[in-house]
Amino acid sequence: MTARNPAGQRYLALFLPFLPTEILRASGRIPASAGPDSPPLVLVEMQRGAMRLASVDARGLALGLHPGMTLADARARLPGLPVYPADPARDVAALSVLAAESEMFTPMVALDPPHGLMLDITGCAHLFGGEAGLMRRIRHRFRQRGHAPVLALAPTPDAARALARFGGADCLSAVAAETRALPVAALEAGEEVLLALNRAGLKDLAALEACPPGVLAARFGAGLVTKLRRVLGQDNARITPLRHLPECLAERHFPEPLLAFDAVLALVRRLAGDLVQMLEARGEGGRRFELSLFRSDGQVRRLVVETGHACRDPEVIERLFALRIETLADPIDPGFGFDSVRLAVLASEAFGQVQPDFDGHRLEDLALEDLIDRLSTRFGAARVLRAEAEDTHDPVRAARFVPAQRGAVTLLWPEPEPGEGPRRPIRLFDPPQAIEALAEVPDGPPLRFRWRRVLHEVARAEGPERIAPEWWRVEAGTLARDYYRIEDAEGRRFWVFRQGFYGHSGQPPRWFLHGLFA
Repeated sequence: MTARNPAGQRYLALFLPFLPTEILRASGRIPASAGPDSPPLVLVEMQRGAMRLASVDARGLALGLHPGMTLADARARLPGLPVYPADPARDVAALSVLAAESEMFTPMVALDPPHGLMLDITGCAHLFGGEAGLMRRIRHRFRQRGHAPVLALAPTPDAARALARFGGADCLSAVAAETRALPVAALEAGEEVLLALNRAGLKDLAALEACPPGVLAARFGAGLVTKLRRVLGQDNARITPLRHLPECLAERHFPEPLLAFDAVLALVRRLAGDLVQMLEARGEGGRRFELSLFRSDGQVRRLVVETGHACRDPEVIERLFALRIETLADPIDPGFGFDSVRLAVLASEAFGQVQPDFDGHRLEDLALEDLIDRLSTRFGAARVLRAEAEDTHDPVRAARFVPAQRGAVTLLWPEPEPGEGPRRPIRLFDPPQAIEALAEVPDGPPLRFRWRRVLHEVARAEGPERIAPEWWRVEAGTLARDYYRIEDAEGRRFWVFRQGFYGHSGQPPRWFLHGLFA
């Protein structure tokens, strides 16, 4: 999506030029550098048919090494240079962890490969003392993790990326003059294009901007012109955050880490109160809530609870999170404390005011929904189920079990005749259990049957109800069934069927018990 940059839009690019070597050094698998004479840290991988340098640390750059250099050339400069294998998957995983931690500053965080993050901080900087305070906070936090970030702030993500990667230092103001002074390499247009631009005497973006756009597009393609406009802050390409942006959120940041878990739960209730005000203004209630706990050591723990109906009650939200925390298989360890706590609404829907019925049934329904929410939070939504009707005559497929917290029923169960019980049981045996039955022929109900070595004398029977398989699901050997509702002499009720018919296919029919009536 490309659009004119709206007033006030701000993006923060965070570039980690030495991320692979910093990760390897932090792993403890190599000796720590001991003074200025220690060898640089170099990672290598196979590129273009030769072993080349994939990443070097700051000392390696100072000694003339750079990514892309062949290992032979590097060792010609520094004989005996120790090297380590590059691990791009490890680097991406570490960057993803840093991205999750950076969400404490803004929910709009995207990966910016290689070795970078892009943060949309529009409307967030005032929480950290302004943009300068936010950059100081981020720089300090990343340095605590052993990283040396380069930060740049700009009105478009392309401008922020260019300043961070080609500006040479942190950039806060991001005025037009700073981006125009960048080299043409900041467009990242490829080696052939950069060589052609340099041969034409176009060394920086200011010289490139002075050229007619039509000439540039004809010579280098329209993509170069678009990229130039974005880097100069004239067009804005929005970022795609790693996580879906919540409907609304409330958060608290602490100058000192929060250690007491009771205080966290009390804070959840206050944050829920803030969310309720936002939801009331929108005429909505929350259905899915997420609690994010940002630890001071960089770990992020997220908990999600759901409700079966739109909710605006802070007490209910707090109680559900308390239950969720109690039932965690991996208890939350506050460590050295939480720097930030965020409560977000991931899903919402229109909220209808509750009007109690004269008979009190509506209040009973709400109490049942609250019970379902608590049970689902404690045991998991997949373990608290309800039966839902399906539009089919096949009894095997006539009902399915779905999470009880799911929305309204889409298909109602058929109403039984007045004074009659249900025509079919809801829960069926899978597969049907074979029984031995004595029945009248050709299509009479069983007179007695044996199930699990117990003989049942039939007192009453109703049927048959002939059910043929659905024609679009017919498989070879599938037969129609005659179902009977029967009651034995002790009042127990069964649903049995005869598969096959007397005198057909030369095989006697077989009897099965398919379900029990309550």
